[in-house]
Amino acid sequence: MCGIIGYKGKNSASEILLNGLRMLEYRGYYSVGMSILSNNKIITEKDVGKVDEVNVKVNFLKLQGNIGIAHTRWATHGGVTVINSHPHVSSDENISVVHNGIIENYSEIKKTLESKGIKFCSETDTEVIPKLIEYFMRIGEDFETAFVKMLKEIKGTYAILAMSIDGDFCFAREGSPLIIGLSEN
Repeated sequence: MCGIIGYKGKNSASEILLNGLRMLEYRGYYSVGMSILSNNKIITEKDVGKVDEVNVKVNFLKLQGNIGIAHTRWATHGGVTVINSHPHVSSDENISVVHNGIIENYSEIKKTLESKGIKFCSETDTEVIPKLIEYFMRIGEDFETAFVKMLKEIKGTYAILAMSIDGDFCFAREGSPLIIGLSEN
């Protein structure tokens, strides 16, 4: 089962997210990834393997910033490959998404977006999420409105955490658990 985690605060996001990924290890998974907002750019690192194995390969702690999302993936759509690992990003790399669950109508959404010139690189259902948000933003919607419109298009069970290049988070759940914690910091 996949696990997702996000952080926005005053501390180093990569350190908090890496520790969170380690806590999710009991769930079973095939790959690990993290996106951090750093210097007005979303930087994503991901690979196949266990948390510490992937960390040795990509060094998550080199990612500097205090906003980020991370994921452990249990392959449901597409093989166990780096390209299918989460997070998935929009074509313009302004949106990053982690997702737990199954988007049942992803192939229809993917075909529709491809007919509009949007390209895909993975075999996953999750990749339609950032691409659909990006599409709605291209036609004039802000991040939050585009996220809500995306939710109206997808069918299935999910917990989704999306991050924009502006440092905003949007999240939603349908049939999958999602816990949100807030503190003063």
